[in-house]
Amino acid sequence: MTDKKMSLLMFSGEYDKAMAGLILANAAKDIEVDVTMFFAFWGLTLLRDPDKMTTEDKSVYEKMMSWMTPKGPEELPLSRMNFGGLGKLMLTEMIEDNEAPKLIHYLKGARKKNIRFYACKLSVEIMGFKPEELIPELEIVDAQTYLKDALQSDIQLFI
Repeated sequence: MTDKKMSLLMFSGEYDKAMAGLILANAAKDIEVDVTMFFAFWGLTLLRDPDKMTTEDKSVYEKMMSWMTPKGPEELPLSRMNFGGLGKLMLTEMIEDNEAPKLIHYLKGARKKNIRFYACKLSVEIMGFKPEELIPELEIVDAQTYLKDALQSDIQLFI
């Protein structure tokens, strides 16, 4: 058993970048590396549960942010060549043609493997997301908690 640790800071809310982060997290866990993923700002959109969205007790800006941002992994756009969703459609079809897992499958795998999910407390508050709108495995922590974990890691990645 290895005593290696990896820390990923997920800042992007784009399909291909989220997929890269989750592929690395799952692969690291498969070789017995302890993995923490810290989600801030746009990265939080990956962890929204579309079935638990609410506008209750939100300000006008928070409601607008809720409506205008992706509601979970399937709604994330591509970082390049999105073309109003056409590029993402092409990519997901190419993934299927190659019989490769989609983003949602990597997220489910990470959850099943007990990869540690942290959300930036300040980002959650600023973006107007409520904890109940996010996946249940997500622990909301402050930046210091994440940094303490990252400082103990052998690999630190910013995606």
